[in-house]
Amino acid sequence: MTSRREVVAQVRSAEPATIARDALSGGKPVWIVGGAVRDALFGSEVVDLDLAVPTGSEERTARSVAAAAKGVAFELSAGHGTWRVISMDRSWHLDVAGLRAGDIEGDLRLRDFTVNAIATLLGSDDEVLIDPTGGEGDAEGRILRAASSRSFSDDPLRLLRAARIASSYGLSLDPQTVELARAGSDRAGEPAGERQFAEFSQIMSCEDPVHGLGLLDQLGVTSYLLPELEALRGVGQNRNHHLDVYGHTLAVLGQLLEAESNLAEFAGSEAERLDELLDEVIAEEVTRRTALRIGALFHDIGKPATRREEDGMVTFIGHDQVGAEITLGICDRFRVGRRLAAYLSALVRSHLRLGFLIHERPLTKRRIYDYLSACEPVAADVTLLSVADRLSARGSGPIASDEMVRSHLDLAREMFTPALDWHHDGPPRPPIDGNAIVEALGIAPGPEVGEIIEELRAAAYAGELSGPEEALRIARELADGRR
Repeated sequence: MTSRREVVAQVRSAEPATIARDALSGGKPVWIVGGAVRDALFGSEVVDLDLAVPTGSEERTARSVAAAAKGVAFELSAGHGTWRVISMDRSWHLDVAGLRAGDIEGDLRLRDFTVNAIATLLGSDDEVLIDPTGGEGDAEGRILRAASSRSFSDDPLRLLRAARIASSYGLSLDPQTVELARAGSDRAGEPAGERQFAEFSQIMSCEDPVHGLGLLDQLGVTSYLLPELEALRGVGQNRNHHLDVYGHTLAVLGQLLEAESNLAEFAGSEAERLDELLDEVIAEEVTRRTALRIGALFHDIGKPATRREEDGMVTFIGHDQVGAEITLGICDRFRVGRRLAAYLSALVRSHLRLGFLIHERPLTKRRIYDYLSACEPVAADVTLLSVADRLSARGSGPIASDEMVRSHLDLAREMFTPALDWHHDGPPRPPIDGNAIVEALGIAPGPEVGEIIEELRAAAYAGELSGPEEALRIARELADGRR
């Protein structure tokens, strides 16, 4: 583990710390607390900073640092008296909160976990760490321990945060902390939905989200955070699968992580472009990579509601559509923004589509267009998800045969190029637009024009249009055929 001297030096030399030290010199005592010290203890880079200050000086402290950094300061939480400073180039932020007790040690004892309850004085040259709960020793032993018996009752969001921190840093949960969490796990759904999702999405973005999900189970949180996921346990499947729906779901997530680490095997020459795509931010600081992992977790979430068994045959007809609606409901509960919700529901709705095309290989340009259009805006993403899904269904049925699996992987590899091109260039544009169709054909704007334009897009993608005149001819034929 990093030595105390190195920890203190790393924390105090971080850019926001040096700016804050110069801006606040000669004033009231200010302590660096929480995540920055923890990150330094675990050898991680210190980027952002949390400061604890005497109550009543939060705004003045934040505005002084913002002025020195040429950044902005604003109130983050009136209820908790917290202010945030964001640097001019947005490369770091600094949060300022008032002491929650009469002194810094009392404040630290009220924090969530011992590894987060360590402080060092900002304006000092000593190597002292203030550590009243033994966090330094727990960091060395790589243990996550509640700072007090009130940790989870004071803030039930800490139930999720425990899994997030432990999975992010590879920590073991202290047994008494697990007992404490399980005793209050029924409160996991109380925090605001967006706060729950912020913790959950960070679990899904860490190096081993499967481990993070296991920690949520260990803490007794899953059924309160995601009852829809809990409902997958014990749901038996047909002979194409060797696991129940819950086990299959975790296997798909694990297989997706493996594919992420070896994209060349599944995407061939498009591995680099696919990797760049996955790093794109969709919304709310969530990348496509993280959202795809969440989509893997939700992809079969409609199966319990659609399970039917007749003559020994198990089916889940329509689970993709039902699952997409359930996903939108989860997003609404978590107060996820519209763009991210649409992305996740599209993944669930489209995850079966590639498998339906295997028997049509080689695909015509028209069939490729149909796939890309139906899966927009997740065509490349859901293609990778379908690979993980197919590799995780290893039962004795025909879909699970080696031949079908190979065909699926081959088709996916072929589909990545047009899917990534579509994402980069957008859908094809026919040589005429709706206004030209309305004027030339004398029809009113409306659904009929939209249907004609869609057909012209498909024809343009398939290379069937030589120019505007041919596009108008086809448009006229289509319009006549609808009369």
